[in-house]
Amino acid sequence: MAPKFDPNEVKIVYLRATGGEVGATSTLAPKIGPLGLSPKKVGDDIAKATGDWKGLRITIKLTIQNRQATVSVVPSASSLIIKALKEPPRDRKKVKNIKHAGDVAFSEIVAIARQMRERSMAVKLAGTVKEILGTAQSVGCTVDGHHPHDVIDMVNSGDYEVADE
Repeated sequence: MAPKFDPNEVKIVYLRATGGEVGATSTLAPKIGPLGLSPKKVGDDIAKATGDWKGLRITIKLTIQNRQATVSVVPSASSLIIKALKEPPRDRKKVKNIKHAGDVAFSEIVAIARQMRERSMAVKLAGTVKEILGTAQSVGCTVDGHHPHDVIDMVNSGDYEVADE
């Protein structure tokens, strides 16, 4: 039998979920069942907290204390870029293999980089911007009408100025 845990102790559980949808309780149950939480109630809380990320796969952080779960969204770079494209939410059961062929402004890329700064491995903000541009390239969108790798070259040459704070 598993050892008993202190209910006042803070437990943190990370999950991947589709925004705005109640995830399968069968996937939630093994992770949060031993902590004394109802998978159905936590699933409803996740669906409520991820309403504005409808149709996107995002990471959820559950902070569990005193048998109460608080849900917070930890967005990835790709989900932030897809959200910046302002595409209509898709039904993931009907629409498959979607192509994100939109255009994002460079100022939005810098804003996303500032949001992702603490999780980045880069020394300066310019390095984080380049990481986000690489993600934009793999998502398939353009930045100010240019290919994201061309924008990376422009940041390297100094055509685009990224101010560190």
